[in-house]
Amino acid sequence: MKKVIIVLCACFFMLQCGYHLRGTGSSLPNYIKKIYVPMFKNRTTRFELDRKLTQSVIDELVTRSKMEITGELESADAVLIGEIIGFQVDPIAVSNQATADRFNVTVTAKIILRDLKKKKVIFSNPYFPYVTDYEVPEGSDFEAVETEAIDEIAEKFARSLVISILEGF
Repeated sequence: MKKVIIVLCACFFMLQCGYHLRGTGSSLPNYIKKIYVPMFKNRTTRFELDRKLTQSVIDELVTRSKMEITGELESADAVLIGEIIGFQVDPIAVSNQATADRFNVTVTAKIILRDLKKKKVIFSNPYFPYVTDYEVPEGSDFEAVETEAIDEIAEKFARSLVISILEGF
């Protein structure tokens, strides 16, 4: 009987500790059902980076949360504002032909998620970084595959951002 009580107490405390599997919890208030995501501002020189990052973030929010994306601020419960403040590509490896074939890519953005109902900031990061390595096919350079690279980087940036927002890390 003593073992049963100990096991039940242990189960009770585990339920109360707030433990949850990654991807199943949310640090957002339950009443936030609709979110407005305006086009991110692009402070970099990369063409269409704002459009690709914004669309990738919207796609990731739809995939990972139960929130509806709305096109009108007036009908939203929250607004996610983004400003891309950096996009840097640095070569980190060289091929046998003495051309860079692996690059370190860093995207930095200022992110604010504002609760419109309670008029407060839910999530804020003035310097949200996403860093990844990108390998280009042999005989190509980054500029030749830039559109494809930015598409892939935008998806990964969005995944990282949305997980950070939803999981409260």
